Amino acid sequence: MDPTSQSNISHKRESSPNSTKNTTTPGMSPYIRDTRSDYPSWLLALPNNRANLVETGNETFNPYLISCRKRALDIGIASTVLVVLCPLLLTVGLIIRLSSPGPALFRQARTGAGGRAFTIYKFRSMKLHQQAPATVVQAQRGDDRITSFGHFIRRTSIDELPQILNVLNGTMSLVGPRPHAAEHDAYYTKRISRYAHRFTVLPGLSGLAQVNGARGATPRLADMERRLAYDLEYIQTASLRTDLRILAATVREMLLSSSAY
Repeated sequence: MDPTSQSNISHKRESSPNSTKNTTTPGMSPYIRDTRSDYPSWLLALPNNRANLVETGNETFNPYLISCRKRALDIGIASTVLVVLCPLLLTVGLIIRLSSPGPALFRQARTGAGGRAFTIYKFRSMKLHQQAPATVVQAQRGDDRITSFGHFIRRTSIDELPQILNVLNGTMSLVGPRPHAAEHDAYYTKRISRYAHRFTVLPGLSGLAQVNGARGATPRLADMERRLAYDLEYIQTASLRTDLRILAATVREMLLSSSAY
């Protein structure tokens, strides 16, 4: 469910932002106080430091987003999916290796909670290419950089399944705002008010925006503004029931949606 491609074409409207080695996206400080959750272990990553997670700017922080209920849902479903789909994941990885040169997994820096960078995992769906500095390009429909097998795993969202590892290690949640490439975050933070509020929570494997059609490329600023509106709505209204409904809708999208490419 991820619009960010594995290659690099700048936005047509304005030039892409310069890359940065900072682990915090510029412009975020007015919006975020302290969103750090200290996890006691890699697997059982239950937040144990919630004292500073009360407010984000002038808004009251939704306590469910850092609750043990949400983390338990993440661990329970992610670990079950990992065990059940292990044969599929190994098969997909093998097909990728045999069908095109390069590694099975694609890794990219994304912006997580509190603006801290983390490495996201995906199955590689594109051909290897030389990246131009400081540019990351969203995939387009009919993109010739996508491999034949890549079209299938992107259309079915199988390429996103390795992010189960991100969920288990506590850098992502099953449900939350989809993480974008760090370069895109820097770009939109400067152009869209309250964009940085997305970083007050863990990014998600799926989200309210994705199950409401606000997915894919964002060639216009209005496209990202629409996605942000859903993200902010989720942050304020998230609950266990909401997460379960979004996960059910995500399965429906994977099976029936024609918007992925």
